[in-house]
Amino acid sequence: MAQSSPRNVSGTGTKQNTYDAIVIGSGISGGWAAKELAEKGLRTLVLERGRDVKHGEYPTAFTESWEFPGRNKIPTAELAKQEKQNRTGYTTHPASAHWFVNDQENPYSEEKRFDWMRGYHVGGRSLLWGRQSYRWSDLDFEANARDGVAVDWPIRYRDLAPWYDYAERFAGISGNRDGLTQLPDGQFLPPMEMNCLERQVRQRVAESFGGRAMIIGRAANLTVPHNGRGSCQSRNRCIRGCPYGAYFSSNAATLPAAYATGNLTLRPFSIVNQITYDQATGRASGVRVIDAETSEVIEFRAKVIFCCASAIASTFILLNSKSGRFPQGLGNDSGELGHNLMDHHFKVGAAGLSDDFGDKYYRGQRPNGIYLPRFRNLDKATAQKNYLRGFGYQGSASRSDWTRPIKELNYFGSKLKADLIAPGPWRFGIGAWGECLPYHENKITLNHQLRDKWGQPTVTFDCGWKENELSMRKDMKASAVEMLEAVGLKNVTPFDDVVNSAPGNCIHEMGTARIGQDPKTSVLNAWNQVHAVPNVFVTDGACMASASCVNPSLTYMALTARACDHAVSELKKLNL
Repeated sequence: MAQSSPRNVSGTGTKQNTYDAIVIGSGISGGWAAKELAEKGLRTLVLERGRDVKHGEYPTAFTESWEFPGRNKIPTAELAKQEKQNRTGYTTHPASAHWFVNDQENPYSEEKRFDWMRGYHVGGRSLLWGRQSYRWSDLDFEANARDGVAVDWPIRYRDLAPWYDYAERFAGISGNRDGLTQLPDGQFLPPMEMNCLERQVRQRVAESFGGRAMIIGRAANLTVPHNGRGSCQSRNRCIRGCPYGAYFSSNAATLPAAYATGNLTLRPFSIVNQITYDQATGRASGVRVIDAETSEVIEFRAKVIFCCASAIASTFILLNSKSGRFPQGLGNDSGELGHNLMDHHFKVGAAGLSDDFGDKYYRGQRPNGIYLPRFRNLDKATAQKNYLRGFGYQGSASRSDWTRPIKELNYFGSKLKADLIAPGPWRFGIGAWGECLPYHENKITLNHQLRDKWGQPTVTFDCGWKENELSMRKDMKASAVEMLEAVGLKNVTPFDDVVNSAPGNCIHEMGTARIGQDPKTSVLNAWNQVHAVPNVFVTDGACMASASCVNPSLTYMALTARACDHAVSELKKLNL
């Protein structure tokens, strides 16, 4: 028995446990794989390690803040179960704590701080994501080759553009066509609207910085009904789950489409421990699963397997899938499996106040902000001497609310009532999301001493920001201050919380099973297939060879749809 196997492994695959395709994970990538494979006629099994959640089964979706016990505080004993999950500052609010894992049952180790945020349930983090949806451009796909960093991507924007179109048309992305080379336009629903101060800042930024763009965020929130789902109600409670289906999630969109084909079987409480390998055929034969409720070990078989468990979880499975052919993990001939871990670094920017628009307000709670696309290292004119790549800003303008005078509540009566009712001054703030380079030494490894509730080895992280990221952060802060002062805001205050912007905290973990042209330096080929095991595909964040500076989920959708199309084509040709 391999050291990495759970202690009670037994059982073999049977006819009733055989499918055409197995999808590991039901989040953004897994939901797309389920939809695409099922719609193309494959009997598809989706394995989700957590509980089932059907669309609409969102327990706090309509709960008001005053209805939570403990005045929105979680008991200390419960909080101890999610000590690491709470590092983001919002994951263990009573409205959303139930979506995040128990750290005591699912431990991990850190050589350097890494904040691994996980949601083990059907839909995964597709129920929890920030919904910002941006395309990559050739600026991103060519970056490694241009800078001589890591390995070149084996695809370019032209390869993925039709799949971006396809994903956007189904998912529903609201936004403007802005005509920016570094941020290609897409197939958009009507955009959300900026408020008055945001429009003023947009105009003044363009005037002061040679046409620098500030756009409304491109978001997977529906501004009109779309594909049977309702439009956004501007409640800004998205992390709780949307009963209207007004933002893209596996639960509301891709899994219902897959179920409609009659080809989908979904099995919750199914922890994929290993991918099994048949040395005679040179192919994966199936997966070994631990039932999360009973600890029974079961094997399922399929012709093709899609790893969509999230970057770290998919790579854990590959590293844990050892055999005589692959003693260091399935497909790890290059030695790159587990390496090149990336995330975006953020929590740096600035905010300021405006004296304008004292007679204006806004309607609802828009679950989207503005976006200032990357403007550094685009060309010779914007080249920087101190760092490679670039960053973009997300932000918004709003008026302060009734909580602003609480520290000074030393008066009563009509003046207090008037102050509590009247909105405060306008505030505009931006925070930067910066690209991290793919470093071989930023990695995960398996820890066989620390095991989880089910006897599996766990993950150890060794990952940190380096000189390029730290130099970029200085510009991220300085440029934010420069812009806000130039547009006339007052009391401009910068911030840089580098301590709590540790890798993982942005929840955009990528890399660890990178795509590439050469099997000697990468794990996956141009179609997201494991080089040495072509019936295994990895289409979640693990596949990324670089990180760009934009939110990555739309790219995962497009890569997954493209890979599924290729997999079915290869199956028909009897190549898998």
